[in-house]
Amino acid sequence: MHMIRYTSNKQFKLELFESPFESGMDSTNRWVMLAKELPWDEMASIYYRSMSSGQGAPGKDARVVIGAVILKHKMRLPDREVIEQIRENPYLQYFLGLERFTTKRVFDPTLFPTIRKRLGVEQFEAMNDEILIKAGLMERKEESKDPKPPEDTDVGSKEDQEAERKETELRAKPRKGKLLIDAVVTEQMIKYPTDLDLLNGSREESERLIDLLYDFVPGHLKPRTYRKVAKNQYLAVSKRSRKPRKLIRKALRKQLGYLKRNLSIIEELLDEYPDRFSRFKHRDMKIYRVIQHLYEQQQFMYDNRVHTHPNRIVSIHQPWVRPMVTGKAFPKVQFGSKSSVSLVDGFASVHRIDWDNFNEGGDLKGQVKDFVERHGHYPEAVITDTKYGSRENRKWLKDRGIRFSGKALGRPKKNPTPEDLELKKLKNQENRMRSQIEGKFGQGKNGYGLRKIRARLADTSESWVAAIFFVMNLVWFLQSLIVNYTNTIAIWWQQFRAMPIFQALKHGRFGNFTILRAG
Repeated sequence: MHMIRYTSNKQFKLELFESPFESGMDSTNRWVMLAKELPWDEMASIYYRSMSSGQGAPGKDARVVIGAVILKHKMRLPDREVIEQIRENPYLQYFLGLERFTTKRVFDPTLFPTIRKRLGVEQFEAMNDEILIKAGLMERKEESKDPKPPEDTDVGSKEDQEAERKETELRAKPRKGKLLIDAVVTEQMIKYPTDLDLLNGSREESERLIDLLYDFVPGHLKPRTYRKVAKNQYLAVSKRSRKPRKLIRKALRKQLGYLKRNLSIIEELLDEYPDRFSRFKHRDMKIYRVIQHLYEQQQFMYDNRVHTHPNRIVSIHQPWVRPMVTGKAFPKVQFGSKSSVSLVDGFASVHRIDWDNFNEGGDLKGQVKDFVERHGHYPEAVITDTKYGSRENRKWLKDRGIRFSGKALGRPKKNPTPEDLELKKLKNQENRMRSQIEGKFGQGKNGYGLRKIRARLADTSESWVAAIFFVMNLVWFLQSLIVNYTNTIAIWWQQFRAMPIFQALKHGRFGNFTILRAG
């Protein structure tokens, strides 16, 4: 038997609703703790670098803007929902630096795309450096105040001498830390591209452009596009569960013919009426160029019976997206950008984001140099997979006394020395550390939306990726703060237990008085 507990669903007035915030807010709340530890002033100066101090309308407060971006990617919310959550939650408003609770919007949600354009990969990496400084893993660099050399001096030779001097100093310093390197493909939120779908979409866009250019004149017939026939032929194939190759090839040939006809009609209209170019907006001109290139690529692949083409277009509205062959069992091909990422002490850094499928082994030297710029010394070891283990990279690391964790080239030694066995054991341990950076990618994809990027432009998509890694660094930073706080309490407790006063209290004697202990 269970007692029934039920409160009437008759709603009472909001003024009578009891709130715990009248007596104060919880100082141990995660947003309160993070707000107190973040270097807001330094991050604000990074945000204001791309803005003018004397021209234009006043911008939103940098802390509000940066904080809103953090909240968006930390909680995986749409732009409008972020603003609503801030409007309803006093802890989030405190995190943004507001002095008092308000039910008004901090800014309009349509400002987010503009924020993404201002906060690119470079800005987020600069803010990552500030987090590393705050965590004690990096020292702040002093800006050089040396005067510029005269114009008649040999600047190149001086720069070479300075670089050689710095390299000598670096090689003399001890190696510390381990650098984990890998690359990840971040897919774009687009429809899965097929040749037939792309041609059908291009045909529909070409028909829209013809409608935009055509003026109805009595007695003047509109150019024939066969749009209803073309659509029915496309649907007859796309709706089938089984699509034989011959059927698809036949459908591609038909759609190519319709698209070719439409493009020639657009060219004739523009040649006959040049003034109608003004009817094309920037978006229309971009789509017109894209469908022209897409037609050329599809015609080439159809004629040569291939399915690859350099700089292949897989999205009409996002033509910079490229297919990325991952080499994995599933998925074999992803559509998006590729990022080179490094990991040091749990903090991730984005070295490069590219929309073309590049060989990540070429980024090893640059990522090691980034490590040197941050920490002022070479790492003890570089931990990565075999794609980075080219002979050139191995030689470059060996010259600088950096251990490469990958398998050695050539056949294994028949009679290894104890030093060889110890080195092999150490490399095996380091190879197991690669799971840390793979886990970071999994954390981003499963927990922070790195699996599908929902931005529409190339630069805002790159900003989206960089923001996710920045937020994951903040989460790691907050966890390290809690761990350090717990360790500090534990150390203090151990020191207190060793003090004579604790021993006196423990045994119930303090001076000439005896303390009665219960039990």
